[in-house]
Amino acid sequence: TEIVVRAGRYGPYVTEVLPEPAEAAGATKKKAAAPKARTASLFRDMTIESVTLDDALKLMSLPRVVGADPESGAEITAQNGRYGPYIKKGTDSRTIAEESLLFTITLPEALAIFAEPKQRRGARTTAPLRELGMDPESEKPIVIKEGRFGPYLTDGVTNRTVPRELSVELITPEQAVALLAEKRAAGPAPKRAGAKRATTAKAAAGKSGAAAKTSGATKPSPSKLKTMTIADLKAYGQTELALEFTGKEKKADLIAAITSAPNY
Repeated sequence: TEIVVRAGRYGPYVTEVLPEPAEAAGATKKKAAAPKARTASLFRDMTIESVTLDDALKLMSLPRVVGADPESGAEITAQNGRYGPYIKKGTDSRTIAEESLLFTITLPEALAIFAEPKQRRGARTTAPLRELGMDPESEKPIVIKEGRFGPYLTDGVTNRTVPRELSVELITPEQAVALLAEKRAAGPAPKRAGAKRATTAKAAAGKSGAAAKTSGATKPSPSKLKTMTIADLKAYGQTELALEFTGKEKKADLIAAITSAPNY
């Protein structure tokens, strides 16, 4: 079997060149079913000129079986797809940070990724900074990851920021277990009521401001009222002065009722 590298529609790839299958005996001369050639895309740091035979064989060995989920028994595999490297468990797939992780990602690292909320396509999952074994309470792997506000411990369910007095390199599994246990015992952080009160106060201020704006609007003068239509006069009297009309008033009567209203 010959292995070649080619330039394809979605980038360079390696593939096997298999011999033509022998024709089956018989009058129809049908060809035997041809075996399917293995094919794999090159990694981003590989080129057609630099890829080696060992690289090609390694690429075509994918997908790689990482292990089995201890809870469901589902097989977890590492694969390279059109949109980049990912791990897959049943119908659930998660992007991983680098193509090289396809050959090195461990079962605890994969389980930690699946335990996190699923990210939208295009978001990259960073590899854990350290692995610290299984948590005895959640029975899930504890890892240290880099977060927005610094490194943190997680078992996929409970998160705890690494205290400043502890270093990522020197923290022990026992300390990690104790820190996560403390976070569980403390329970969820209380909701901030101040934000709700501020929102309510802001809404109330907005309403009072609108009311003040309405009440403080310039009222039409008697001369302006004379230029308004009967429909406009009724609308003004009903909405702004809370007046009631029978529907048969003359224009002069409407103007008189409006100008004599206590809130005009």
